[in-house]
Amino acid sequence: MVSDNEKGLVLAVASSVFIGSSFILKKKGLKRAAANGTRAGIGGYTYLLEPLWWVGLVTMTFGEIANFVAYVYAPAVLVTPLGALSIIISAVLAHFLLNEKLKKMGVWGCVCCIVGSVMIVIHAPQEQTPNSVQAIWKLAMQPAFLIYVAASMSIVLALILYCEPLCGQTNVLVYIGICSLMGSLTVMSIKAVGIAVKLTLEGINQVWYPETWFFVMVAAICVVTQMIYLNKALDTFNAAIVSPIYYVMFTTLTIVASAIMFKDWYGQDTESIASEICGFITVLTGTVILHATREEEQASLRTMRWHESGKSFNEEHLLSLYRPTEYQESKTPLC
Repeated sequence: MVSDNEKGLVLAVASSVFIGSSFILKKKGLKRAAANGTRAGIGGYTYLLEPLWWVGLVTMTFGEIANFVAYVYAPAVLVTPLGALSIIISAVLAHFLLNEKLKKMGVWGCVCCIVGSVMIVIHAPQEQTPNSVQAIWKLAMQPAFLIYVAASMSIVLALILYCEPLCGQTNVLVYIGICSLMGSLTVMSIKAVGIAVKLTLEGINQVWYPETWFFVMVAAICVVTQMIYLNKALDTFNAAIVSPIYYVMFTTLTIVASAIMFKDWYGQDTESIASEICGFITVLTGTVILHATREEEQASLRTMRWHESGKSFNEEHLLSLYRPTEYQESKTPLC
């Protein structure tokens, strides 16, 4: 008999495979579209006519659905850190398919992510799935979780109303803080909705309970807010800075929220909890190393392109100085 944790593990890994692959498929589609029209980065939409880009979008959709269902079966402390596997998959596929070479430090980052993920999987707690949406509501009404929600919303409001006008354009933690706090509440509400759907499909109808629709409404509000401020962060700051910080903050807050609401670590011994924390820190370290390596590679590529463009300009300038007549004749269009 397959346990719920094993189902959640398989779904989380499948989600990472789909999402990691989708980045490569979409990027190859964007490159093909750019060769035949205007690049997406400067406002072009020719990628919408590229089948490979749509394959990538569908693949990502499957990945997100698998991730959603994984939260139904397994605790967030198991599912959320495994999202780092998608970074490994995209880095490895980019190495072979996009010629974006994975350096030695990048390989070490992949190893850290894999080792940390294995530690988390081995010591992950076995979650007791609630048998009704009302049972989930009781978990959400615990004083400890209500304090977490109140503190999160207070910080979000302070960041939006006070910090964003003052330093939102200069401090990356403002937008990412909003995304991460709302993201942790998104996961809790989506998990509740997922369990309600699962129970309904099993014949225990949860549709008529007002608590179900409350969780749906909270999930929708949190997702929209999270996406708005994540887009602001990506538009304002370098993606290589936003991605690792967001992953670290979002994953940490999600695990904390889940541990409070669903008591993920209840009944576990200290050794298992310590091993999970060590595995989590190892995954975070690998993620940061991977992003730092890829940013270094992008910077060196930009520098190389700048030198090449400068060289071509200098050569053209020298030609115009030493062979002015011949050069001008060659540049004059034929009538």
